[in-house]
Amino acid sequence: MEELANIPWKLIWPLIGIQLILIVVALVDLFRNRNVKGPLFLWILIIVFINIIGPVIYFLFGRRQS
Repeated sequence: MEELANIPWKLIWPLIGIQLILIVVALVDLFRNRNVKGPLFLWILIIVFINIIGPVIYFLFGRRQS
C-alpha cells in the first residue's frame, strides 16, 4: 500500500480521464455507425482493452468513409 502513496496521482488522473473519454466517444461512435472495417466485437475489444491507443486506432483505421 505504501507504493500507492508514492504515485503522483495529480499527473495520472488526467490521463485516466482522457482514456475514459476516448473509450466512451469511440464506443458511442461505433454503436451509432456500425459501419466499420472488420468484426464489430473485435473493435469493441480493441477500444476497451488497448489503453489510449485502442480508440485512436479505431478512429484512424476502423471507420469506413461513407
